[in-house]
Amino acid sequence: MSPTPTAGPVTDALKTVFDEAGVAGFVHARDIDSDHEVVLRADEPVIVASLRKIPIALAYARRAAAGRLDRAARHTIASTNREGGGIGTDSCLHDVTMSTRDLAFFMLSMSDNAATDKLMEILGVEYVREVAAELGCPRIPVGRYRDLWNPVWEELGIDTNGDIDAQLDAVGEERIRGLAMLDPHRSASSTPREITALLTAIWRDEAGPAEACAEVRDLMSRQLSTHRLIAGFASEVKVAAKNGSLWGVLNEAGVVEYPDGGRFAVAVFLRTPALGGRNPAADTAIARAARTAVDHLRATRAQKTAPHRTETTCP
Repeated sequence: MSPTPTAGPVTDALKTVFDEAGVAGFVHARDIDSDHEVVLRADEPVIVASLRKIPIALAYARRAAAGRLDRAARHTIASTNREGGGIGTDSCLHDVTMSTRDLAFFMLSMSDNAATDKLMEILGVEYVREVAAELGCPRIPVGRYRDLWNPVWEELGIDTNGDIDAQLDAVGEERIRGLAMLDPHRSASSTPREITALLTAIWRDEAGPAEACAEVRDLMSRQLSTHRLIAGFASEVKVAAKNGSLWGVLNEAGVVEYPDGGRFAVAVFLRTPALGGRNPAADTAIARAARTAVDHLRATRAQKTAPHRTETTCP
C-alpha cells in the first residue's frame, strides 16, 4: 500500500505549532501498520543527540537474544567512563557495578552517558555501527561519549584537565553555534524519516529477533522523562520514547500505541534560539506536534477502514 501524502491542513498546523514556540521544526510520523505518513522537512539532516542510544540498545538486545552476551554479567562503571553529565551513574562519585541489562536500562530510561559508554565498550563501536547502517541510519553517531566530545573541546580550545564548565562560560555563543557537532551537514546525523523507519522496524519485529525487538520496546517504555512527546497523550495511550538535547537542539522520537490497536512512530526535532536551559515552550511544541501528526494519522486510518455504505431504493 502506498503512503498517503501529508494533507495541507496538518502541515500548516505543525508550522503554526513551531512558529508559536519560536523554533524550527522537523517531523516525520507514520502509521506502523499501513505506512501512511505525515511529513514536514522529514528528509533534512538533523542532530540526533541522545537518540543515538536507540541503535546501541538494539545492538545489545540482538547480541543477548543470540546468546552472545550475558544480560546478568556484572560490569563496573569507573571514572574512565564518567564525564560528569549529572545523570545516573555519570554523576556518581564512586565506582558502580551493574548488569549488562541494567546498563541498557540506565541508558534509555535516564539517558545515562557513563552507562552508554560502558555498553559501547562491551559491544564494540564497529558492531553498533554495522547495526545502525543495516537499519538505515548509516551516519548516526555511535561512538563513545569521549570520542564524540573530544573534537568539540579541541574546536573550542577547552582544556579537559581543567574546569570545563568555567571555560565554557567564557566561550561566546556564536562560537558554540558554529560547532561542527551542531551542523548536521558537517557531523554525524540522521533524518526524521530514518528514525521512524528504525522504530517501525523494531515494532514490526524486523530489526532483529523478536526477542530483541521486544526488549528494546520494553526499555524505551521505561523512559523517566515525560515532559515532551509523552505529554501530548492521555494516560491510557502507551508511549515508548527516547529524547535528546544539545546546545540549541531538542528532540524526541517514539511509538504511540492506542487501546484500539493503532501504532504510530513519530519523530520531532527542534532547533531553538536558546542554547540551553529550560524551554517549556519548546518542550510543549514537541508534544503538540506529535499529537497533531498522530491525530491526522488516526483520522486517516479511520477513514480507510470505515465500511462503505451501499444505498438501495425500496420498491
